[in-house]
Amino acid sequence: MDWRDFAEQMATMARDLLAQDSVDATLERITRSATELVEGCDAAGVLILHGATVETLAPTHQLVLDSDRLQERLEEGPCFDAARSRTGEHVFRIPDLTAHEQRWPAYAPPARDLGVGSMMGFLLYTEDQELGAMNLYARHPGAFTRDSETAGWLLASHAAVALSSARTHAQLGEAIATRHTIGEAMGILMGGHRLSESQAFDVLRRYSQERNIKLREVARRVCEQGGLEP
Repeated sequence: MDWRDFAEQMATMARDLLAQDSVDATLERITRSATELVEGCDAAGVLILHGATVETLAPTHQLVLDSDRLQERLEEGPCFDAARSRTGEHVFRIPDLTAHEQRWPAYAPPARDLGVGSMMGFLLYTEDQELGAMNLYARHPGAFTRDSETAGWLLASHAAVALSSARTHAQLGEAIATRHTIGEAMGILMGGHRLSESQAFDVLRRYSQERNIKLREVARRVCEQGGLEP
């Protein structure tokens, strides 16, 4: 591997990641970069676990979706374990999935039938949170080398920071939008019922608590309907 060329490509990717305007776009750039920058990688995706339920993000190929669904059904597999970090390992590499695989005896045979020859996975995490796992697939055994693993680890490190930043920006944008909606709803109640600002907010808050509806949803209904249903 030409590491000078790789470093230049990584620098370009890092700038591109920061320029993405959404979490989805950031993830898509990450997985596409994996297929471009990691030698031997034919497909890539990010797996997030919600309990035992798998969410596949930004897959570059149907193979990624099929593998994730298989692991979800079996509750077994390298990507499943990487996302949970059960073993404490942040990286895994399976050089040859066509050989006998003792760690995931239920997953390996049908994965071979899907066309998976070798795999790598990297836990995506920052100092304060785990974000899931970036998983790389090759159709041929022995496709990933130590250089591939190093390149994948470097990519995953950049990706984790960029993904965490993208999520923070998305959450901030959502918070600003929610505050705007609540303010608009308060204005409607104040004008329609001659309430003070604090009284209007109390009306929204009580309605939210009594009906177990999120405050932003109550505010949205006020904005759409011009008031609250009794």
